[in-house]
Amino acid sequence: MKIHVDTLNFYYGAKRALTDISIDMRANEVTAFIGPSGCGKSTFLRTLNRMNDIVPGTRVEGTVQIDGADVYGAGTDAVALRRKVGMVFQKSNPFPKSIFENVAYGLRINGLAKGKQLHEQVEWSLKGAAIWDEVKDRLHDSALALSGGQQQRLCIARALAVKPDVLLMDEPASALDPIATQRIEELIYNLKKDYTIVIVTHNMQQAARVSDTTAFFWLGTLVEYGPTSTMFTQPGQKLTEDYITGRFG
Repeated sequence: MKIHVDTLNFYYGAKRALTDISIDMRANEVTAFIGPSGCGKSTFLRTLNRMNDIVPGTRVEGTVQIDGADVYGAGTDAVALRRKVGMVFQKSNPFPKSIFENVAYGLRINGLAKGKQLHEQVEWSLKGAAIWDEVKDRLHDSALALSGGQQQRLCIARALAVKPDVLLMDEPASALDPIATQRIEELIYNLKKDYTIVIVTHNMQQAARVSDTTAFFWLGTLVEYGPTSTMFTQPGQKLTEDYITGRFG
């Protein structure tokens, strides 16, 4: 099992945000987290690469393992973990640098490539994020001049550059128009050949289109988890059915 989580509880100070989450996610699949706002989807996503560590007063109980290694173990290097478990955020956040330097940045600071190898790795990453053909003639232009959808694919290229195993995506298409959204969804589908992908989405149709398995969260608990096709046609819980059919949320 690629990602194994057992009885995870997560606290912001005294407030418990996640309660007894247990879930296993397989390699080279897309797992979608769905549920209403504030139900714990993004908080849980961030426990997988310890992004919550940067918030003061947070605390974790339980087990999170990736490839059998304890994410919260005493010897775990959070920086190395985040190289292995990349993240793409809801709002595209390119650096105010050139397109090339956005992708090269992680490679440089991690000492992973230089010279000709750096250029090859940047090209590989941009191709992997399906944006190379659009930017190859303007690599030294500012990334901020790209459209919203292009910026988001650039951020995906930046995440891919350091060759992660797992890619976390927090509502990666929520700020994009339908055509840009479709591009991101096609990209997710293609990337799962090489990566394990976990995506948070508010969009039921998107979850149905891109994911292999779906997890439904409600008030910090995991209500139901299973194959996406089953979840959307024969959910096992009334609460899941009510959410998917739009009765609330």
